Amino acid sequence: MASKNKVQSIVVSWWRKNTLLLSTSRTLNTIATGYDNRILKSPPLVSLDFPDVWTSSFTNYSAPSTHNLGSEEIARVIDGKQIADEIISAVGLEVRRMKKTIGEVPGLGVILVGERRDSLTYVSNKIKACEETGIKFALTQFPDNCKEDEVCDAIMRFNTDPSFHGILVQLPLPQHLNEEKILGMLKLEKDVDGFHPMNMGHLAMRGREPLFIPCTPKGCVELLIRSDVEIMGKTAVVIGRSNIVGLPVSLLLQRHNATVSVVNESTLNPEEITREADILVSAVGIPNLVRGNWIKPGAVVLDVGTHPVEDEGGCEEGGYRLIGDVCYEEASRVASSITPVPGGVGPMTVAMLLCNTLQSAARKYSFV
Repeated sequence: MASKNKVQSIVVSWWRKNTLLLSTSRTLNTIATGYDNRILKSPPLVSLDFPDVWTSSFTNYSAPSTHNLGSEEIARVIDGKQIADEIISAVGLEVRRMKKTIGEVPGLGVILVGERRDSLTYVSNKIKACEETGIKFALTQFPDNCKEDEVCDAIMRFNTDPSFHGILVQLPLPQHLNEEKILGMLKLEKDVDGFHPMNMGHLAMRGREPLFIPCTPKGCVELLIRSDVEIMGKTAVVIGRSNIVGLPVSLLLQRHNATVSVVNESTLNPEEITREADILVSAVGIPNLVRGNWIKPGAVVLDVGTHPVEDEGGCEEGGYRLIGDVCYEEASRVASSITPVPGGVGPMTVAMLLCNTLQSAARKYSFV
């Protein structure tokens, strides 16, 4: 057994040292991935694909830890806004360098249907970030009762316009529109939201690198890395299985070699499962769903949920404020680190969108 474990250790060590070389022929976007990683700290996914070699170490038993909860907040606040601002600033520098070097800038086209307050806020934040970085931005807006063909025609115009390198359809769409059909119209090379089946498929498969990683999951992992949170070997639980966040973030955490469980609406004992998590990600949009007794003492909590609550004195425009899936007051007394709402994952989503758009333009122009 000792000899077998020694061989396995040697194999894993060799793979880690040589995996970038081995993956060169398999990656879809070598230029842009390397370029992206000059700004972000997240490594290429193929560099994380260690061989699936099991050892006996996982059977070692350790007694459960104990933790006396006090009344004071103990969690470190993960400041997503500050980190996002740093990334957006770096994107701006690269956009200016691109313009000076080759006379081109990245372009982002956004399609917005309806007047949901949260969607309007998100789009407004994206416009502001594009203006700050020098990324070309165009918004096509439709009323709630628009026809599906109108939205598809707008996508096709962005698809064929060479000055736009990224296209985003702001979700959710009104129920009368076929979301799958509309997203399927996006040109793969411009799918900066990362929702194309090809991108999702490559995210799920070892040895593959998607052209784009969905923005919110990408932002979650970047927050963990920049906060010095170890992902490899940790137990992660994702609450929610949407195509936008829950599914891709669970896949991405697996690619980073975490052991991942997904809690959904049919899970019989969600609080028991979440209490096992070293890393807990909640993305269902149900206010205060996750209470303090759902959280393992010392866990890292990423709250992706955003829920507008009527509040005439709220800090957000329109007389409402945002709260998350996690009951912050309780969770902050149990977790070691936690993201606030707002100011946590949300700003990172915008920053990752700009990174993906820059990455797309860099790929098109072979700009390094």
